Amino acid sequence: MEKPRFKSSRRRFLQGSTLAMGGLVLSTWLPPLIARSAAADAVAPGRLGEQSPTGYGAFVRVGHDGRVTVISPKIEMGQGTHTGIAMMVAEELEVSLDQVEVVDAPPNHKLYSDALLEFQGTGGSTATRVTWEPLRQAGATARILLIQAAALGWKVAPSQCHAENAVVFGPNGLRAGYGELVDAASALPVPTDVPLKKPEQFKLIGKPLQRVDTPNKVNGKTKFTIDLSVPDMQIASTLTCPVHGGTLRSVDDSAARKVPGVRDVVKLDNAVAVIASNYWACQQGLNALKIDWDLGANASINSAELEQALQDASSRDGVIAHKTGDISASLKSASSQFEAVYEQAFLSHSPLEPMTCVVHVRPDACDLWVGTQVPVFAQQTAAQVTGLAPETITVHNQLIGGAFGRRLDFDFITQAVAIAKQVSYPIKLIWSREEDMTHDMYRPHYVDRITAAFEGDKLLGWQHRIAGASVLARYAGSLPENGVDADAVEVAIEPLYAMDNLQVHYIREEPKAIPVSWWRGVGPLRSTYVLESFIDELAHNAKADPLEYRLKLMQGQPRAQAVLKMLAEKADWKTPLPAGQGRGLSVSAVFGSFVASMVELEMQGDKGVRIKRLVSVIDCGLVTNPTSVMAQIEGGTLFGLSAAFFNEILLEQGQVQQTNFHNYRQIRISEVPGVEVHLMPSLELPGGVGEAGTALIAPALVNALHAASGERVRRLPLTRAGYYIV
Repeated sequence: MEKPRFKSSRRRFLQGSTLAMGGLVLSTWLPPLIARSAAADAVAPGRLGEQSPTGYGAFVRVGHDGRVTVISPKIEMGQGTHTGIAMMVAEELEVSLDQVEVVDAPPNHKLYSDALLEFQGTGGSTATRVTWEPLRQAGATARILLIQAAALGWKVAPSQCHAENAVVFGPNGLRAGYGELVDAASALPVPTDVPLKKPEQFKLIGKPLQRVDTPNKVNGKTKFTIDLSVPDMQIASTLTCPVHGGTLRSVDDSAARKVPGVRDVVKLDNAVAVIASNYWACQQGLNALKIDWDLGANASINSAELEQALQDASSRDGVIAHKTGDISASLKSASSQFEAVYEQAFLSHSPLEPMTCVVHVRPDACDLWVGTQVPVFAQQTAAQVTGLAPETITVHNQLIGGAFGRRLDFDFITQAVAIAKQVSYPIKLIWSREEDMTHDMYRPHYVDRITAAFEGDKLLGWQHRIAGASVLARYAGSLPENGVDADAVEVAIEPLYAMDNLQVHYIREEPKAIPVSWWRGVGPLRSTYVLESFIDELAHNAKADPLEYRLKLMQGQPRAQAVLKMLAEKADWKTPLPAGQGRGLSVSAVFGSFVASMVELEMQGDKGVRIKRLVSVIDCGLVTNPTSVMAQIEGGTLFGLSAAFFNEILLEQGQVQQTNFHNYRQIRISEVPGVEVHLMPSLELPGGVGEAGTALIAPALVNALHAASGERVRRLPLTRAGYYIV
């Protein structure tokens, strides 16, 4: 489906009436003025038959009590979005942070679409980038209207008035609270070209403030979907066919129905659900089932077969995703060549809160209580399963206990609605950890084959073949006419390093027996690992300092050079280390930000690794809340470190072998130092942060391992090569 086009010169602010919301209501609209990521392009409208959006924005309301409500299309899932949004509005509206409440928007593409994603969703590190100007403009516009309303009432010039802490002050001690002014302000024409504050005028933005959701998460008051209870609700849990694509032949549920607490057993095409008064009874009931599965055509497939197919595919030409110069001629005439093959495993999302959804299906309506990154898709899949009209499906969006891209999919919602459709009461579907991990939508397995051409010590360029599945095609239904998955080749087609000849191939190789989806870091993660490992190998092959080698090749990248130089300073790059210790670094432009990371480690014997330091520098433009930026880099770094060191999904006889955190382990507090994060001062427009740390850490790790041990690992995770943390 062709995406809608927008004129980048238009900007307008639509004033809302009091309507059902009451008070002064503004909706903001802003066309996409900054480049989208390839992952964002991939999930543009086209799924489940939704209509293309006709407007973008969020609603800002000043109530009669003076409090401010922001209806946000961006869901809070631990990344600090609600705090950042509240800060933007509060800054321009001249209210304190505690006077702003951020609530999740109901599903509506037309009203709440993200100008970068082009649909209502949370992901792709877009939240700050897409809301930065519209929300500040809404806050500033509301402030101007309130000042004008006060000035008219006092019969003074607006220039004689100013706003502070939700109060308009006028000459001779005149003052009026925002709540007193909202009705008069609502009747005024909306001003255009409202000026925004300059950075030196900021009172909130740029300050390291505590996140608004932190207190209740610390004291346990915060409720996620898994904590939710609605009247008459029962608990449901499932066993789904262990082989992707398999179906249910038959089930003997007689023993399960005798388990105390079990109320119903529901059969689906590829799963069986037990419904009970509590989760333990569900699990006891599931254990008592005697199930006969039709495992289907994928029952004989194993990881070795998939890996070999991908390795073979990486030697093909596929389609050309990007070409500058003539790399074929350069390779033929080069005085030397350097080739490397890199491999990245299938990965599970495995969020702390497994897939959970509360559903109540009635003859004329359906209610969903669920933490989802895509509320419209949740609404539409429920409509399809129930046969009800979408407007009769109410989505009560919940806080998300971890997502990392997993809740951009809605398969668990589809399953929950299919179960609830067969009973008369609300159910809360909770996947067990084992069910969650073995029925994930996995980050694809990739193989990259890259060959560089040299004339003496001069890098002429390289040829890069990328082989793997296409998440874009799964979302959009097909690849574009050029056959390129733009997400899979992102970063690779625009490396930071200057060269005359570059050719990037994409070879689509879909795995059997395993579905794929976005994973935190998306395309920039997979390509940054390859490019930053390869450039490090080239530096060592040239007997050059890896830092200086990079700087020399990125003369046209001042922001990238700046973060790299700051990293060298903060990480003591020039300080020699004893034998058996090493530092590794990486640098990349990801999600509109520039990031550099360093790992320092020490070998303990041949395979033991002790990580001593983790340092990151980020230039993400103007920073809304340094606390949130640092937390996201810290969390993303450790998330990516776990994956690089330990994680992979393996198949035997079509079945995923990793079932819980004992064999899909995460790095422990005792195994890593604190993550040192340094923010580069910048006046550039904000860039994305949530996935940036994850994208940089794997190459820094393997580069440090090489510096310490002399061994170069090209296939992740490191445990595959026998390495372990000490």
